[in-house]
Amino acid sequence: MSRQITVIPGDGIGPEIAQAMMEVLDAMKIGLSFEVVNAGLETFEATGELLPEAVHRSIRKNKIAIKGPTTTPIGSGHKSINVQLRQQYELYANIRPIKLIPGIPSRYIDLGDRMDMVIFRENTEDLYAGLEHTIVPGVVETLKIITAKASERISQLAFEYARHRGRKKVTVAHKANIMKLSDGLFIASSRKIAKKFPEIEYEELIIDNCCMQIVVRPAHFDIILLSNFYGDIISDLCAGLVGGLGVTPGANIGKKISIFEAVHGSAPDITGLGKANPTALILSAAMMLRHLKLDTEAFRLREAIADVISKGDFLTVDLGGSATTGEFTREVIKRLALSKGKRPAAKKSAAKKPAAKKPAAKKPAAKKPAAKKPAAKKPAAKKPAAKKPASKKVGASKGLKAAVKPRRKAAAKR
Repeated sequence: MSRQITVIPGDGIGPEIAQAMMEVLDAMKIGLSFEVVNAGLETFEATGELLPEAVHRSIRKNKIAIKGPTTTPIGSGHKSINVQLRQQYELYANIRPIKLIPGIPSRYIDLGDRMDMVIFRENTEDLYAGLEHTIVPGVVETLKIITAKASERISQLAFEYARHRGRKKVTVAHKANIMKLSDGLFIASSRKIAKKFPEIEYEELIIDNCCMQIVVRPAHFDIILLSNFYGDIISDLCAGLVGGLGVTPGANIGKKISIFEAVHGSAPDITGLGKANPTALILSAAMMLRHLKLDTEAFRLREAIADVISKGDFLTVDLGGSATTGEFTREVIKRLALSKGKRPAAKKSAAKKPAAKKPAAKKPAAKKPAAKKPAAKKPAAKKPAAKKPASKKVGASKGLKAAVKPRRKAAAKR
């Protein structure tokens, strides 16, 4: 396989973690090459362009991109690059897996594998359509856009993902008790799609209750489906349950183009110090490999990251260690080398476990010898045959019948 990937390093620590991610993928030798193009605030300051045309040409050509964090001014300035890319290329689904990695501090560490949910966030409309204006000085208005088309599309993807990955439940969070038209349309669209997947449990929760339930009993959730604004908040909330945005990957999926990204900030305060944690971007690369149907390679990459973190010898500063970005990256590459040829075999044996149950299914057959025990009683059943000579004596048989009748009467008297 030979596939070129667009890489957008971004601002702040973006170039450092992007370099780490490319080194890891190069070490895997899976035929990926990289076309690096720049975008973001630093690019704007240098060239006057926030999203240069070279970025768009590369994305349109390669169809797959992975990007580091970009800086977005607060309260003024340019529109978010993430929002621009999502809307321009109709990247309608933001997918964020939430899973505990042993070794990362979390108050939910005792949940283990039960802390395993996926956030599906509609990515193109809602309040993030950016339609706002001043009515009169001191009064502004923002429009919340919800359409049946976008709501059904994200619902369809969430349920298809659930079916394909063996997930059991989809929970839709909303505020339709207040926003009866907009959120009402979103849940109506979700219900319509849910009917096509009867094997998957469907649940609705009001958004504020959903937030509480996520904190109180996160293992209750499997897939959470949300509109854009709620999804942005809930996905960061859930990231906090498993260690923060520095260890949480993300993907923006469209019909023709997909962009994978680290969802944390650009961290200008540690830029150039070698302290950046590349975990989120490397795990986003693992999601990208899965999207490219390189499932075994994606599995190996996730396992390598998990091994390094669980051992605890090469943790970056944000995880309580002292390793540099480069040291962490090199250790991940070492783990990948050790796992080569081993992890796929382990995956296959795990997949064959259902087949291993067949001998257990034969246990009833093993009971057949026990079922033959009644046959062993047959010799005892032949005892009446010994009475045959007595049966020839008619008088004796009559005497036997006569003896039986009084016994029955005696039993009746009792």
